[in-house]
Amino acid sequence: FGQFLPDANSSVLLGKTTPDRAESVRSDHGPTVKRPPLNKQRLSQNGLPIRRPSGVATTPPAKKKSLMMGKGHGMTEFSKLSTSTETMFFEKVRKALRSSEAYDNFLRCLHIFNQEVISRTELVQLVIPFLGKFPELFTWFKNFLGYRESSLGESSHAEILPKERSTEGIAMEIDYASCKRLGSSYRALPKSYQQPKCTGRTPLCREVLNDTWVSFPSWSEDSTFVSSKKTQYEEHIYRCEDERFELDIVLENNLATIRALETVQRRLSRMSAEEQLRFRLDNTMGGSSEVIHRKAIQRIYGDKANDIIDGLKRNPAVSVPLVLKRLKMKEEEWKEAQRGFNKIWREQNEKYYLKSLDHQGINFKQNDTKVLRSKTLLNEIEMLYEDRQEQASEETASPPPSGPHMTLTYEDSQILEDAAALIIHHVKRQVGIQKEDKFKIKQIIHHFIPDLLFARRGELSDLEEEEEEEEEDMETNQDSPKKPNGLPGPSKSKLLFSNTAAQKLRGTDDAYNLFLVNNYWYVFFRLYHILCSRLLRIYGQAERQIEQDSQEREWEKEVLGLKRDKNDNPAVQLKMKEPMDVDVEDYYSVFLEMVRNLLDGNMEPAQYEDSLREMFTIHAYVAFTMDKLIQSIVRQLQHLVTDDICVRVTDMYLSECTNKATGGLMSTQASRATAEGAYQRKAEHLMTDENCFKLMFVKNRGSVSLALELLDTEEENSDEPADAEKWSDYVSRYLTSDSASPELREHLAQKPVFLPR
Repeated sequence: FGQFLPDANSSVLLGKTTPDRAESVRSDHGPTVKRPPLNKQRLSQNGLPIRRPSGVATTPPAKKKSLMMGKGHGMTEFSKLSTSTETMFFEKVRKALRSSEAYDNFLRCLHIFNQEVISRTELVQLVIPFLGKFPELFTWFKNFLGYRESSLGESSHAEILPKERSTEGIAMEIDYASCKRLGSSYRALPKSYQQPKCTGRTPLCREVLNDTWVSFPSWSEDSTFVSSKKTQYEEHIYRCEDERFELDIVLENNLATIRALETVQRRLSRMSAEEQLRFRLDNTMGGSSEVIHRKAIQRIYGDKANDIIDGLKRNPAVSVPLVLKRLKMKEEEWKEAQRGFNKIWREQNEKYYLKSLDHQGINFKQNDTKVLRSKTLLNEIEMLYEDRQEQASEETASPPPSGPHMTLTYEDSQILEDAAALIIHHVKRQVGIQKEDKFKIKQIIHHFIPDLLFARRGELSDLEEEEEEEEEDMETNQDSPKKPNGLPGPSKSKLLFSNTAAQKLRGTDDAYNLFLVNNYWYVFFRLYHILCSRLLRIYGQAERQIEQDSQEREWEKEVLGLKRDKNDNPAVQLKMKEPMDVDVEDYYSVFLEMVRNLLDGNMEPAQYEDSLREMFTIHAYVAFTMDKLIQSIVRQLQHLVTDDICVRVTDMYLSECTNKATGGLMSTQASRATAEGAYQRKAEHLMTDENCFKLMFVKNRGSVSLALELLDTEEENSDEPADAEKWSDYVSRYLTSDSASPELREHLAQKPVFLPR
């Protein structure tokens, strides 16, 4: 498209797809006329520079003399186009200015004059810094231009022009960011700003027109917030629209020129031969605009456009039919090209539409990799711990803050089953994990985690039970199987969590489970909660879409009397999208199956993301990294069953279950304080080289939450053994009557304070 329409913003995406078509619609007369390299010059929609107000009469300007072809043309090339006098003039100017940079700037002034960017008067004002010190050269230059000074005409404008430019310069120097605001797009001009005079205003104009507030738009590309900028997919959509607009402008300009020349041709057909010879066209060429028709002819004839335009003006009877025929021919070619581009634009819009709506997906995938790291999760709770320690040191008078550092909520127990199914699905396909470790992982996921979260236990499949029996048979037939290191292998059929205290609390309310863990267990529970929360968000979105679709169907049935099928969607009927093979009710189950295929490598990540966007629109981004999350969880599970400290943490929990130190009813928590304290001291002693976390799984009024607290294991309190000894002495003296002194017995006999037994 950039080759087809050089004035438009080039599209790398589309330009590469249609080289043949772009080659067929190029100019037939050499390269297309390009815009002058003026970075600060504002351009119109047609690609031509916007003219400045000249201040002279409204009569059309006289034909200008071409002075210079622009920078890069030397005196040798210029001498071919000019007389010896003009050549001598430019040679004198070059010698007078001495500096090549000043001479190049002088030529630039002539170049923009030839491009009709500035008027004759403005050109004279521009060359004053160059030729003002050389009256002879300056006079010759003004005479060559045909510039005449008058008391009321251009000379008066020349005096006013610098003032206008100085006023414009002041307006550009204003710091609008520091001015008074009105909303986000308007700024108030400072009081020191000198308003330009307007002699045509009436009292009503002065009363109602705005002289204070100016438009100050804030572009998204200028914003410092990355999230507010256009994504690459939005840029594709915008580029398609820009190219579509530019092509429409080209076709409209060409059509306007055809209509103008057809009008001229009809006028010529009613003239005699003598009238046709005398007939001339002005700069508008029979239309109402100089720029539109000139641009249309330049686009077709390229560098020969000036000759064609000159021929149209001098001899329209001969040139108009030829040019009109050529314009109509190019219109047919361009319309054919437009039909080809429309297919490409439509494909691009279909490809990038849903991606352009997703503003969070790109940043989410980049940031989620850091969020799921073990170091990030550990730093998060350590920072909360340090903040609490600083707060406790500052507030010496008030009691120090206590309680969990973090609380996580599990809202739906059904989601736990879906999460367990995805995790076990990936564990089964890991060749690096031993069968024995896989079985332990399955017990943790299907038995231990549901027990802690007051949920129903998962069931092991029949295939796994058969494998257990086969393994037992092999162990009985062989003499104590050995590991590679020579140690006897443990029995895989042993159930680790066959009878735990947490399992008995599943049906009760207002209860809790206590579990003291190390870093690996903490990271696992954090990742497991992230997985459950994201599955719940997708499940909730699927339910909302089902409800929305049901409401739309009911409304169409009641109000319009229609019964819509899934392929009756307006977008499908307009062929803007392909009909989906999945019903809305099956979105969530299809999503789970897609995650399994992604984990198995049977589905590409790009296809997975596109399918999610099609089902869950802008809410699908939370599931983009589902495979990475599950893989991280499986790695943590492998640590839980192989790391020595993790195994001892699990064994300690199981042993403390018999001491009733791992939880129970909230109403009887005080009775277990001693046992739980002993459990905590054992755990702290076991995890002296790493963090020790206190996890409390609380069920209250049907909702389950996980409270995480990082324990302080660094400081050793030497007073605790002494306090415990004093407490035990007090209890023993209180229970035994021999410890009372004779004076106390006599006093109690006279005035007893206890009820007699």
